[in-house]
Amino acid sequence: MNLLEVQHLKKYYASHKAVDDISFNIAQGSIFGLLGPNGAGKTTLLRMITGIFYPDSGNILLNGKHFDPMNDLQAIGYMPEERGLYKKMPVAEQILYLAQLKGLDKKTANTRIRHWFEKFEMNTWANKKVDELSKGMQQKVQFISTIIHEPKLLILDEPFSGLDPINSNLIKQEIFNLSNNGTTIIFSTHRMEQVEEICDHIMLVNKGHKILDGSVKQIRQDFKQGLFRIGVGVMPNAAQMATWHFTIVSIDDHSYTLKLNPDSTTNDILLHFIRQEIPVTYFEEILPSINEVFISQVQLTENLAATA
Repeated sequence: MNLLEVQHLKKYYASHKAVDDISFNIAQGSIFGLLGPNGAGKTTLLRMITGIFYPDSGNILLNGKHFDPMNDLQAIGYMPEERGLYKKMPVAEQILYLAQLKGLDKKTANTRIRHWFEKFEMNTWANKKVDELSKGMQQKVQFISTIIHEPKLLILDEPFSGLDPINSNLIKQEIFNLSNNGTTIIFSTHRMEQVEEICDHIMLVNKGHKILDGSVKQIRQDFKQGLFRIGVGVMPNAAQMATWHFTIVSIDDHSYTLKLNPDSTTNDILLHFIRQEIPVTYFEEILPSINEVFISQVQLTENLAATA
């Protein structure tokens, strides 16, 4: 079941097409990576999904119904890259205020605040003002404020900014917990290694257009280039490596990176090493990282735009 459906969304500013006919679906409970270079249209897209901007055309469906910013905002939690905390307001008081804006009664809000403060070991910071906190601690306050009302759709824009590795892992685990409990998450970041680790599905946009959409696993498969790495117990001589089945791309200490020829199979590679009595210690396919796919596809669209 799709929690969010975006259909042919458009947003133009004079002659600039910030979002130009973008459609996508997000399944309930999934973690969806929204990727793109600066100025690609990501922020405009998120602001339409949260009701900050109205689209020029197109539809947004939330739980199968047309999204109504006046009534559906309590189902959404949005943590923007530009943080929005009141710096002179005590932490617990601030979260309580924001929770009540999202429709929670005071008793429920305080119960949830206590839960999250204990979980994140923040009890001693409850009465501190925001500007007395480190950037990482402010980030944790922002995260709690975003999820305190238990939204169905959670939008996180660079949620790990300013966090040390320990607190990054803490927030990451909570993202997984929320997803496992049915929360649908849109995760926007420039850190591709985080995307690869966290997201089930990604969409890449550039210049207002969707240029890639699919599961992380499938996209890496779709862009593979027939590269393999094979480890050997003994480095072979030149005569042993003469073959028609693959091209040697690089040689490291007791390993080769190989490119499979179009008319060959992986069995051909292994059989070659076996027939030459070269001991094989490991054999693996090299799939492109999401970072490599991101760079190649953005460069492709930039080159196409330059020649159009």
